[in-house]
Amino acid sequence: MQLRIHNEGWVYFVISCLITIIVIPFYTILGIFLSILSVYIFYFFRDPIRAVPTEEVVVSPADGVVTYIGRKKNPLEDNKDQNTYNKVSIFLSVFDVHVNRMPIKGSINSKHYIPGKFINATLDKSSDDNERNIITVKSNKDNFYIVQIAGLIARRIVCNLKINQEVEKGSRIGIIKFGSRVDLYLPENYDILVAKGQKVVGGETIISNPKNILKINNAKLI
Repeated sequence: MQLRIHNEGWVYFVISCLITIIVIPFYTILGIFLSILSVYIFYFFRDPIRAVPTEEVVVSPADGVVTYIGRKKNPLEDNKDQNTYNKVSIFLSVFDVHVNRMPIKGSINSKHYIPGKFINATLDKSSDDNERNIITVKSNKDNFYIVQIAGLIARRIVCNLKINQEVEKGSRIGIIKFGSRVDLYLPENYDILVAKGQKVVGGETIISNPKNILKINNAKLI
């Protein structure tokens, strides 16, 4: 099993390790606590390799638990886009992998960062009230929206995408630090194949299967 962490985690991990080395000879109990903290930081920022289906399916953008499924207007409230979307919300606890992944292959149309509050990300109102980053993806002439949402503990959203960038399904798009939520908006004709309360895995769990493919055999590791 390959151990790796996201680039955003190295600064926290190195600082924690250095402080532990300095402290532990003088304050053993505090040093042990800092050692455990260092291990947790490595664990939190882990970036595992995933087997991404190669078929034309939509995969989960994040690890976590599905907390909401319903129909909504687009998150940008753009008057040019009056379509209704199937919204799937995924809550990431502090124990989940926090590296976010692209659910479909497409082109990045826009990114909109919106300042906001830091209320509990399990609540549906966090989609409208919390600090968030809205990514618009164009795929097969359809718009998809991915929303990275800060939570009660999270205080920084990282998105590595650029406008007009071509992205592959399952590729890494960023990370939300320390507890969060990711909303995915699918075109209305895309059926949802997950249920509320279901545990999903970013880049692997199939959220929607628009072409009704019955057999998923192929996958690529990324």
